[in-house]
Amino acid sequence: MNSKPAPEGLPGRHEAGFVGEPPRPKSKREEKHETTRRYEVHAQVAAAQVGDILRVLLLFRFINALCVRTFFQPDEYFQALEPAWRVAFGADSGAWLTWEWQHQLRSSLHPAIFGLAYKAAESLMSSLSLFPPFKALMLVALPRTLQAVFAALADFYTWKLAMDIYGRQSNAPWAALWMTVLNPWQWYCSTRTFSNSLETTLTIAALCYWPWEVLIDTKASRSQPLQQEGRLSSLRISLVLAAVAVLLRPTNLLIWLVVSGLSLIRLTPLGNSPLQTSTIVILLRESIICGATVLAVSLISDRLYFGFWTFPPYKWFYFNISQSLAVFYGRMPWHYYVSQGVPLLTTTFLPFTIVGLYKATSSTNTLQSRILKTLNLSVLTMITILSFISHKEVRFIYPLLPMLHILSAPYFTAFFTQPASSSAAPSSDGPVSLRRKLTLANLISLNILLAGYLSLFHQPAPLSVLSFLRTEFERIHPDALDIDVPASPQGGKGEKELFALFLTPCHSTPWRSHLVYPALRARALTCEPPLHIARGTKERETYLDEADRFYLKDADGMYGVRFLGEEMWPLAAGNESTGTAKRRVGEVPRYIVGFEGIEPVLRAFFEHGNDGKEAPGKEMGVTLTRVWSAWNGAFNEDWRRRGRLVVWDTGLYQGSRGEENREEEGRVVDEL
Repeated sequence: MNSKPAPEGLPGRHEAGFVGEPPRPKSKREEKHETTRRYEVHAQVAAAQVGDILRVLLLFRFINALCVRTFFQPDEYFQALEPAWRVAFGADSGAWLTWEWQHQLRSSLHPAIFGLAYKAAESLMSSLSLFPPFKALMLVALPRTLQAVFAALADFYTWKLAMDIYGRQSNAPWAALWMTVLNPWQWYCSTRTFSNSLETTLTIAALCYWPWEVLIDTKASRSQPLQQEGRLSSLRISLVLAAVAVLLRPTNLLIWLVVSGLSLIRLTPLGNSPLQTSTIVILLRESIICGATVLAVSLISDRLYFGFWTFPPYKWFYFNISQSLAVFYGRMPWHYYVSQGVPLLTTTFLPFTIVGLYKATSSTNTLQSRILKTLNLSVLTMITILSFISHKEVRFIYPLLPMLHILSAPYFTAFFTQPASSSAAPSSDGPVSLRRKLTLANLISLNILLAGYLSLFHQPAPLSVLSFLRTEFERIHPDALDIDVPASPQGGKGEKELFALFLTPCHSTPWRSHLVYPALRARALTCEPPLHIARGTKERETYLDEADRFYLKDADGMYGVRFLGEEMWPLAAGNESTGTAKRRVGEVPRYIVGFEGIEPVLRAFFEHGNDGKEAPGKEMGVTLTRVWSAWNGAFNEDWRRRGRLVVWDTGLYQGSRGEENREEEGRVVDEL
């Protein structure tokens, strides 16, 4: 009987299943059992690897969330955390709801997530009788900690989809994972509470669960992909996630029109395939069922939030199309997403992105090629259609970033690696070694520098100033630190005063999500759009919101003084019969917050006036004292936000930092 020779060495002989004796022939039953056992072991190893990857990504994004200490755009707070605060603590909690929420343009699903987290955390901390300042600190940190989970899932599903497309033996999925981890935009934005950030996670997860088998050439395979075990459940998960993404951001529909459209075409003679009626029926049936279910949940959520039945996606389309309100927030050139959007998203990975997009346009009969072509067409379609809209932001195409990483991954791998064995083919998916190490090191270093500067040093003051104000309120009014108790109409001890006035461009800082305490009253310049003015009229074109009016310069290049004297603290008519002189009305705050460029404006109004004229607000008795200031980055494209962010004490209240500073200065003078 012929038998195979014993393997060389102890490890090889153990692997063969014997030690010290030749192998005996195995029965078919034993071979089947061994095959099953090896499959089970491989599945366990793969599952352990997946779990390890997810845990590492969760830890990484949690650190990411703690490191991001800067302000980016107000939507992070006013389109998510302010309505969430209202969900958790009620209408009298001091949350600032912008006009979009007053006109039901936004779905309540996104803020409801953070609102429930707020409420659960506050209830838990209250039951433990934790110190109010500690509770406030935890509530400030909570949203980004929760968002870190969504960010990690976006990274995870990017890697997982790349693994499904390129195969477990390929190096491209690992390249896609490294690209999403090292991308400066991901570090800067993924843990921020934008609806676009959650939309990105929902989109890539839905694409990962999508049954891409429907793109298989049905002439070569007669199997029904949606009738295979587990694929129908996967389809339902994908459709539910996609429906939520569309409700959060209606423009996400563009991606799913391409994905579902190409899938349906592939199942018809138009896609060079016999008509797959059963698969088409399943796709349409599940789309209707899952879409209707998510829509019902959304309608109920909006009914509970707004107090009446409404449909935010319709409102969103109506106001943006009929009212043309997007233009009110800025116009960008048609090529913005090509010339700035995609480069900002991909940064140093842009060359590989361009190659990936170009290569994906070529089509072969492989499933991998068809998936990549579908992703590529989704990217191009969304960029093209959004380019026709006047108002553009990089965040609007953020959901495309995971797809761009997947498309770029093979070319990133090919550029920086080579087969470890000289005999291996250049396209081998086996072990590789690095090449162009200096270029790779420079690329990684540049990404780290960009991420570090943007997350730590570019506009940190809008967040730190609120920590200062909240700490000051805790010091001055320690008996007014109830978080879940509405502000009293009569005014409690901390509510008798206007604690802070923000003379900054509209929405330059977060609001109640960082001020926390309902009794901490504050006021800021507003920027509501001209909903009350007809479209196309001269009044609409020349409309100036409150912040615009404050920063409107006169012929002498001066701004602000007239606004303060006419709108902020106007003169009240005196009584001639009693000889009462005119006086200024309006609340004067304990602290005024603004960028340092407005200091001459404030002093011209309160102290010395302009051109030898008496200061309009001199009789108000305000004596400005700087009590806090912070650096706000090396540059800012908005001249109104340049320089340090400063807090001035008005000198009208006891216990303020300015009073302490003046007493200290007085003691120094006495000693001299």
